[in-house]
Amino acid sequence: AFAIPGACVSIVPFGKGHINDTYLSRWRAEGAGGAREERYIHQRINDKVFRRPDQVMENIARVTSHLAEALRREGAGDVERRTLTVVPARTGESWHRDRGGGWWRTYLFIGGTRAEDRVESPAQARLLGAAIGRFQRMLADLPPPPLHETIPSFHDMRFRYRQLDDALAADAMGRARAVGPELEFFAANRKRGAALMEGLESGSLPPRICHNDAKLNNILLDEATGEALCVVDLDTVMPGTALFDFGDLVRTAASAASEDETDIERITFNVELYEALIRGYLPEAAGFLVPAETALLAEAGRNLAQIMGLRFLADYLAGDVYYKIGHASHNLDRCRNQIALVRSMDAARDEIDRITLSALARTRNA
Repeated sequence: AFAIPGACVSIVPFGKGHINDTYLSRWRAEGAGGAREERYIHQRINDKVFRRPDQVMENIARVTSHLAEALRREGAGDVERRTLTVVPARTGESWHRDRGGGWWRTYLFIGGTRAEDRVESPAQARLLGAAIGRFQRMLADLPPPPLHETIPSFHDMRFRYRQLDDALAADAMGRARAVGPELEFFAANRKRGAALMEGLESGSLPPRICHNDAKLNNILLDEATGEALCVVDLDTVMPGTALFDFGDLVRTAASAASEDETDIERITFNVELYEALIRGYLPEAAGFLVPAETALLAEAGRNLAQIMGLRFLADYLAGDVYYKIGHASHNLDRCRNQIALVRSMDAARDEIDRITLSALARTRNA
């Protein structure tokens, strides 16, 4: 169905994603210089999560094309390794729909890269921060029309609180009695958690094109040099605030433990990694950020950890209908993990504020 030259040599399942089904294929094509082999990524898009896969792919095709043009304009080499490349279907569309109604897409495979689940060093964190800032900067001048909202209210804290309220009222699994401390935490933080959405609605935070799932492991690193090459998993690229992306990177990259860690004592916020992240991010992003955005940089990681904790708890109460789980209390464990991370951030808030102000001053004076 896709415009791939040559013959398929192999195709195997690939990656650890929880949403889409992903495969890696190898193709051999004969040319003037002899046989040449290329690799491709194929994904079946989960249309239960993404109700309009055609709109998802319209967004991705526009964004990747714009990023490629920006990279060439800035003189970057190896452009096909620095942004995803959509391989069109033979119909000319960026997607193919199979006889069973499944939605498929194909990308060029980006070889010689890896994704990390834990940050190895402050130097690596700085590269990751720069990658997200660069991604946002290069998309800041994407021409109209606006991108489609692929998952409505994705980071709307108030919507996520309503989901929690509904799940608590229904209590489909009889679990509400076991989550009293967690409910108390979210009740106490309900007003504070609305800060980013209130800023978007008031206009003080300008709408930006952002990734909306800017986790550490959605940035590919060059295996040879360690360079942060390419931001991937673009299904949720849509309007939002730049703080969503910076916050999610902080949440995942500056935590001393993984999202699944159950030992609360091990879940601490690493201020050294936070400093590296923001020092990488700001030189790329400071040119377009407005004062209302920079004023909330220190709050962004806490906000994203809070919203993820909410989502994990709501899913636990609803019977684990969204996130894949490995055991019965998995989503509750994840919720408690994020609450512990927020508390660790709060304990380090004076240091986070100092680091943020210092990084801002340093960027302005550079």
